[in-house]
Amino acid sequence: QLQLVESGGGLVQPGGSLRLSCAASGLSLDYYVIGWFRQAPGKEREAVSCISRGGRSVSYVNSVKGRFTISRDDAKNTVYLQMNSLKPEDTSVYYCAAGSSFTTQSYAYDYWGQGTQVTVSS
Repeated sequence: QLQLVESGGGLVQPGGSLRLSCAASGLSLDYYVIGWFRQAPGKEREAVSCISRGGRSVSYVNSVKGRFTISRDDAKNTVYLQMNSLKPEDTSVYYCAAGSSFTTQSYAYDYWGQGTQVTVSS
């Protein structure tokens, strides 16, 4: 069984940066596609980014392109989401998830972390 734990969230001012980590245990992460999703109160869950096995392919939702960067370090069993130029509308709970398909569709992901809160506010 794969367990995922997110960390790195917090309160940051607009324009600031955070790096989220998604640490895996139980199984090796290199077999999985990893996605980052977010959900704000009263809103539907939204795909933010995903990265393929080996990291050759990445995908971003338009609203974060040029600001967020997803990466993976399979030796550390960890995936990262570097978030720069943060905006108030980025405020959400951020989740990482693992699956077998390179897709932004949440139903394709089998394992989920518990989430980490990101709040962008002055």
